[in-house]
Amino acid sequence: QVHLVESGGGLVQPGGSLKLSCVGSDSGSGFTLDYHAIHWFRQAPGKEREGVSCISKTGDATIYADSVKGRFSSSRDNGKSTVYLQMNNLKPEDTATYYCATDLLDYCDRVDGPMDLWGKGTLVTVSS
Repeated sequence: QVHLVESGGGLVQPGGSLKLSCVGSDSGSGFTLDYHAIHWFRQAPGKEREGVSCISKTGDATIYADSVKGRFSSSRDNGKSTVYLQMNNLKPEDTATYYCATDLLDYCDRVDGPMDLWGKGTLVTVSS
């Protein structure tokens, strides 16, 4: 069975930083994140889910939502089947549960859209 597991969330003050991780794991199926474009989404209480970023299979292309552009950066280590989201200069409006998801494609042409696999999320709270 394939799982995506997010980690790295927590409580941070405005202006602070966090780095989220998304690891793909399986129970012998051979699944790896390495062949997929990977997205980060977030959902705040009472709000719709929002696409945050996409990183291509090779990691050489990324796109971001306007709300996080210049503050968030996605990277990946395919050898570790792990994708990261570095979040800097965090704002209270960044408070949300953050999810990673595998795209049906291996490249990025949008920050949202239909995804294949989803993690269960990690909570980020930005508050003083």
